[in-house]
Amino acid sequence: MSVKVAVNGFGTIGKRVAEAVLKQDDMTLVGVTKTKPDYLAMIASRMGSLYVPEDRVEKFQKAGIEVQGTLKDLLEKVDLVVDATPGGVGKEYKPLYEKFGVKAIFQGGEKHEVAGFSFSTLCNYEEAEGKQFARVVSCNTTGLLRLICALRNHFKVKSVRATIIRRGADPAETKKGPINAIVPNPVTLPSHHGVDVRTVLPDLDVQTVAAVVPTTIMHSHVLNVRFEEPVTREDVLKVLEEAPRILVIPSELSGVKDTAKIIELARDVGRKRYDLYELAIYEESVSVEGDELFLMQAVHQESIVTPENVDAIRALTGLVSKEESLKKTDSTLGIVRSFSELIERAASNYGK
Repeated sequence: MSVKVAVNGFGTIGKRVAEAVLKQDDMTLVGVTKTKPDYLAMIASRMGSLYVPEDRVEKFQKAGIEVQGTLKDLLEKVDLVVDATPGGVGKEYKPLYEKFGVKAIFQGGEKHEVAGFSFSTLCNYEEAEGKQFARVVSCNTTGLLRLICALRNHFKVKSVRATIIRRGADPAETKKGPINAIVPNPVTLPSHHGVDVRTVLPDLDVQTVAAVVPTTIMHSHVLNVRFEEPVTREDVLKVLEEAPRILVIPSELSGVKDTAKIIELARDVGRKRYDLYELAIYEESVSVEGDELFLMQAVHQESIVTPENVDAIRALTGLVSKEESLKKTDSTLGIVRSFSELIERAASNYGK
């Protein structure tokens, strides 16, 4: 069985998801949509995959960009649509998806209520089967949940407190900031990220605060996790090193001690757009005092939700089990399980 997929919105997230879908042997990318005739629309048109809203066809034709049809034409051909439109726009499309009877996956920019089910591969893959709608949680929430659910599989987590240091804009954005400030996000505490985590783990005691800083490449998290009973640093590191999609970086040994170095490493590995699908945890930051864990981690906001979207497609359509989806997605996207594997891949780019 091959699921026929549409991607509504071919921007930062949409282009990555579309590319990932093309790499899967159990999915077919039927088409993507654009609302403006830009260079990404030109790429999609030459791929033979471009569909646009009905009222934009003439605009694209005047720009000399060939379209394959309208969004409605596309929805008639697919089983599922990944909605990668800007935050708050997906809810406007939901009635159209319902009308055409297609499944839909929304992004973290939409409220939980739009889909009624928020998704994280490691936490609730099995619960998604048979649902018409799901929402892949935001990049920050995805990073938090990967860590928390990896820990919950082995320890009894009592509470989580997190400080989120958010990037000010994505690299291609020119209308966002700040340029020279650290901005509380929000000033009134706590932040919404803990609330978002609870859309997946409603029983978890989690609170978050956040600030926006002048960088474009990654988010950073500072975490304090409390357990029901004492744990050891060695046991925690063993769990993190064995967990999927978590990359424990021996920062003291490797010199990778900040987000700029992490991104440079992704470049050396040969990752397209220097995407880092893995959650990066600084090994030296992992500290345990009795029943408390402290650590720091980094999230590549542009790419971390890409594998979750691919898994969500399989989960909603019942294609394969969680374990099989993890295996297929990680293999096709080149996701690694260890820092040494990442170094081996980087070395191979130098002709090793």
